[in-house]
Amino acid sequence: MSTNRITQLFNIKYPLIQAGMVWASGWKLASAVSNAGGLGIIGAGSMYPEVLKEHVLKYKKATDKPFAVNVPLLYPNAEEIMRIIVEEKVPIVFTSAGNPKTWTKYLQENGIIVVHVVSNVKFALKSQEAGVDAIVAEGFEAGGHNGRDETTTFTLIPMVKEKIEIPIIAAGGIATGRGMLAAMVLGADAVQIGSRFVASEEASSHIKFKEMVVEAQEGDTKLTLKELAPVRLLKNKFFEDIETLYDTNPSKEDLKQLLGRARAKKGMFEGDLVEGELEIGQISGLINKIKPAAEIVTEIIEEFEAVKNDISSFNLK
Repeated sequence: MSTNRITQLFNIKYPLIQAGMVWASGWKLASAVSNAGGLGIIGAGSMYPEVLKEHVLKYKKATDKPFAVNVPLLYPNAEEIMRIIVEEKVPIVFTSAGNPKTWTKYLQENGIIVVHVVSNVKFALKSQEAGVDAIVAEGFEAGGHNGRDETTTFTLIPMVKEKIEIPIIAAGGIATGRGMLAAMVLGADAVQIGSRFVASEEASSHIKFKEMVVEAQEGDTKLTLKELAPVRLLKNKFFEDIETLYDTNPSKEDLKQLLGRARAKKGMFEGDLVEGELEIGQISGLINKIKPAAEIVTEIIEEFEAVKNDISSFNLK
């Protein structure tokens, strides 16, 4: 696989990035992906600042390969998180859920590459204007928090490609080499993969959650809670409780009360498959085995190369 804008920007072997998922993306997963030639991301969204620092230090002991930290900008401790990122010389930061103008200049002045996650063309353009180095364009197939527009990845990527100049990383509904190749044909420079790495041995998510991801079939996830922050969930008792509440035409406060606190931790980290919030993408229907992260990376890249070679023999004339 030859180098491109993203592999050069991040100094990595493959244009494959592991998403910074809450309760799944700790130092073990990130270092395993980076060692396999991709870019591992530590997900700060479920970490207190001191916990993030611990993960960064453990990552550095595990490998000297490049890595990133994902920071949701709405996070209450964002300022302290950014201070730790600069102190520990984290090379790359992925920001999401907020205005990219807030931290981009500060991070870049400290020698850090900045990538912002968007779900539509409008915010892709705003991110480019804010000076970010690259963007993640994420379709609504993705797990976890999501865009309100319900634009699919394979519609979003060419629309964004038409409007912006900086590198594009495609995310949402990608878990295979075929999906990676398709996204790059549509204009992406790389792909970001989340759900497939949840079902990895190194993910910090609970084994019961991993097993439920593997068992998931087509149609077992749905986007919900749009009035608060759209999130794609596996269907369980908690999800059914949300659906029942919607039948009563609830207010935002009613939805907040049902959601409560630490619902995602309860489901994904503690393994409560009944009352927990279980965030995963539609592509979970294609995931059928828990594997080491390095094996997942190798499988994706090998399939990418094999399918690329097959396609090169197509002739429509």
